[in-house]
Amino acid sequence: MSRAGAMSRSVPAFKLRPPAQPPHLLTRPRLLRRLDAATEPVVVVSAPAGAGKTVLLAEWAHGAAARGKCAWLSLDGYDNAPGRLWAGILRALRQVRPELPVRLDRDEWTLDAWLEEILPSLVTGLGEQEPLTLILDGLDSITDADAVHSLADFLTRLPRGFRAVSSTRHVPGRPVPTLRARGLVAELDQHDLAFTPEEAQAVLTDLLGAPPAADTSSALYEATEGWAAGLCVMGRVLARPADQADPERNVAHGRQAVSEYLATEVLFRLTTEQRRFLLRTSVLDELSTGPCQALAGDRAGVLLRELARTVRLLVPVAADPPAYRHHRALATLLSDVLTSEGPDTVVSLHRAAAQWYSRQGETTAAVRHWVLGGDEPAAVASILGAWEKAISAGRGALVARWLDLLPRRTVAADARLCVVAAMAALSGGAPETARRWLDVARLRQTGPETVGEGSTVSDAAAVAQAMACCLKGEVLTADRLGASAVGGTPPLTSWRALACTARGAAALWTSRYEEAEALLGEATRDAHAAGHSLALVRALGLRALCALLAGRHEPVRRLSDEALEVAATTGLSGHFVSVSAYIARAGLLLEEGRAEEAARVLAEAEAALAGPPRTSHEPHIRALCHATRARLESARRNADAAREAREAAERAASGCESRGVLTDLLGRAGEDTAVEPSAPRPQDLSPGERRVLRALCGPLTLREIAAELHVSHNTVKTQVRAIFRKLDAHDRSGAVAGARERGVL
Repeated sequence: MSRAGAMSRSVPAFKLRPPAQPPHLLTRPRLLRRLDAATEPVVVVSAPAGAGKTVLLAEWAHGAAARGKCAWLSLDGYDNAPGRLWAGILRALRQVRPELPVRLDRDEWTLDAWLEEILPSLVTGLGEQEPLTLILDGLDSITDADAVHSLADFLTRLPRGFRAVSSTRHVPGRPVPTLRARGLVAELDQHDLAFTPEEAQAVLTDLLGAPPAADTSSALYEATEGWAAGLCVMGRVLARPADQADPERNVAHGRQAVSEYLATEVLFRLTTEQRRFLLRTSVLDELSTGPCQALAGDRAGVLLRELARTVRLLVPVAADPPAYRHHRALATLLSDVLTSEGPDTVVSLHRAAAQWYSRQGETTAAVRHWVLGGDEPAAVASILGAWEKAISAGRGALVARWLDLLPRRTVAADARLCVVAAMAALSGGAPETARRWLDVARLRQTGPETVGEGSTVSDAAAVAQAMACCLKGEVLTADRLGASAVGGTPPLTSWRALACTARGAAALWTSRYEEAEALLGEATRDAHAAGHSLALVRALGLRALCALLAGRHEPVRRLSDEALEVAATTGLSGHFVSVSAYIARAGLLLEEGRAEEAARVLAEAEAALAGPPRTSHEPHIRALCHATRARLESARRNADAAREAREAAERAASGCESRGVLTDLLGRAGEDTAVEPSAPRPQDLSPGERRVLRALCGPLTLREIAAELHVSHNTVKTQVRAIFRKLDAHDRSGAVAGARERGVL
């Protein structure tokens, strides 16, 4: 008897046919159609243990009669050698092609014999017959280098009409990348195999005999993320009569059963080093090289990539740099195993993670791990060290999230944190919430504590109170706020910028334009110096409004340009602090008769005011916005819309203690019905446009004119376009001639 014959007969018969289908089989037509539609010669189904790979391919193989002949081979560790692998493959092929001429007729399988004799004969023999599909189930069992190489040689030389379909737990290696580059492989992965909510509901209904309760179904799907084995295991546990009286207990039993499955099929098959890595990193929400090395050592990056490829229960969350999270079912198992080692282990891992995130400036993760590690003082220190920078960038919601990670009692017991919470609320446009926190801060203040850039809690609270009054539309008084926020300002730059902005706004709303400009100018300077984007955009926008209301058009253009540019570069374009700049720009465009451009800018302001929070903060700004809308609709001769906007402005103004400029502006909004936006007149030229018009009479270029007038090139171009429109001119000489004819020059 030849060695080849002995090897051929040694392949067990059960490995040559698809396994029996489970009793509660869910037919998955969407995946069967994917397999049927694939025209590539190689198909790879890769997913973690229990994802339903074998069940899917077995169901597809049973229906293979309509698609031609199909050979099946189940692979395991015994086949992890080239001789045994090919003995199995040839035996499987001869089940449907008895006439296949290939024989292993040497005493010992070698790569030379494979390349020179076996592979050529096999490719030739298969190419002379009708279409055939070979299904290799469990390809991850084949790790021997020679076996992998020989299989790669075969898959890259498949004859026409032959298809190879394989399932594997690992991300495919050689030769799949090569085939992928040539467009010769179709792939299904764990995301494709994951049950949809509808499929999960169908499986659970079949297992339980009736549709599960909606909350039960939702809980099971969330816990398993559509993972087939997890759903089936939990469904079978829930189906036991003894467990049906207590749904919560059932779910707990189901999760335990899933953990046992994972421990057997995944965790206990790993090396000691791999298990240690997974356990130590199980405290992390996101697995990337840096934090994993802090918890699991220098080889953590190598292990992470290796496990992401082989275990497949690490879910990708980012591609560059690569980052993952544990599948929820795996996370539950790892947490249970790690907890069994003792609470000290969990605490030390959380603190190590917190230290790493703190060094990287990732405050959210640092605070979370400090709290879970039982070190609340370190969590508080992280927040106090990072909150001001976040607030200045308009990320008040992020600071509020940090505070939510702390126990409520911890925040309420610390006056500094109460001020931080108030500032986060103000950044989000919630002055009432801020005031509640400031009330608590006054009760908790015990001494000269500092918050932010060294400001005392009392001074910081006074500034926050001023800001709250401003957002509420209240008049700032010394009795209401305290001398530090009204009579003077704190000595530190960022706090001074905030205080000056609040005081400048109060002066603006009471028509004290010169005082408002002086205070807001100081606020602009200090916000620039402190890098406080939120205060800077607000101060510039209010200055632009101040200039508009005072009838100084050129500063409106310059200040609104600067405010909106800062807002765009710092991500504050949709924040409510940018609304002042939008309104000022829209008002200027209306003055220039450019109604449609004004409409686009005003829509930006309205969108920012409509965003979160949906509270009635800043009634002055809201009233101005509605009044500007009324002027716009009057210019468009839309009387009904103009009337609605005026009524909305009146309602908003009713929340202001001082109506000041609003009375005049609302009156103007009612008188603008005669505006002709489509026909600007020469006498409507602004002072800035008149200066540019006079410069156009000379030989200077637009860029040289900008330098002479100390404005930007873009500003001059904008003004030139307005001049052409108002003078009905098409070029420079025509504009100058038209201006002389009309007596403008």
